[in-house]
Amino acid sequence: MILLTGAAGFIGFHVTQKLLAAGHAVIGIDNLNAYYDVNLKKARLRQLQDNKNFTFREINIADRTAMESLAAQNPNITHIVHLAAQAGVRYSLENPYAYAESNLTGQLVMLETARHLKSLKNFIYASSSSVYGNSSTAPFALSERCDEPVSLYAATKRSGEMLAYSYASLYGFPATGLRFFTVYGPWGRPDMAYFSFTKNITEGKPIKVFNNGDLRRDFTYIDDIVAGILAAIDRPAAGHRLFNLGNHKPVQLMDFIATIENATGKKAIMDLSSMAAGDVYETCADITESQKILGFEPKVTLDTGIPIFVDWYKSYFG
Repeated sequence: MILLTGAAGFIGFHVTQKLLAAGHAVIGIDNLNAYYDVNLKKARLRQLQDNKNFTFREINIADRTAMESLAAQNPNITHIVHLAAQAGVRYSLENPYAYAESNLTGQLVMLETARHLKSLKNFIYASSSSVYGNSSTAPFALSERCDEPVSLYAATKRSGEMLAYSYASLYGFPATGLRFFTVYGPWGRPDMAYFSFTKNITEGKPIKVFNNGDLRRDFTYIDDIVAGILAAIDRPAAGHRLFNLGNHKPVQLMDFIATIENATGKKAIMDLSSMAAGDVYETCADITESQKILGFEPKVTLDTGIPIFVDWYKSYFG
């Protein structure tokens, strides 16, 4: 049995779909917080709940008592896929305590849960490319120290990696952290640029373009990310390890906008702005280790993935 946190979230939803399709029993948990539209989260869950192998529990991962009770009721959990977190770089400037609760306390509670499960074979958790900060060396390699985060979000995700390292070392269970690089695709997060840009361009509203468009992002399609997660589930670490999951082909922001324009058939109205606080100039994944150990090979280009997202967006929102 697999325990998956963040089951109503973007990545968690897609991973759960694949696990259920493969015949796995999944306990999905999510607190359905209001960081973005809860109706979208509930719509994702409706896609899962008809499957007899799926059980959903509305739980906050930082709730120690609830998680202890869940683990006691399900001692046969063999894998934890911990994808729940408070996401978003800019929101961390507005509500820092949400990040401490989900990404620090929540990470600790999940690691405590893991170490008490006698049947546990693997602990997989989500990290982020944000841990690299404003690295001047691209592609970003796992050998970088990552000790200069430029946002609170990045600081909490790096702290989560260090907590996982210490628990794996102390208690001898395998733990794998996956650093995701700008994930996009159908059923995505409304706070992400590809989603908000599509919405505003479709509605004829301006889009805010930071650093006057001089940014580069390693956009990674959701199906490629899911394939990397599933590979990590099947390959337990000897202790703790990290992987980059990215497309490793950064795209200029202006080219990204042009791709959305082509997919929507509309021109963007751009509101050019300076660099946002906590933002980084570039992300670019070195996926050498992911290729070698996980067999990770991203396949979907932005020119293919964005039209798929836009088609889903039009279908979902009518």
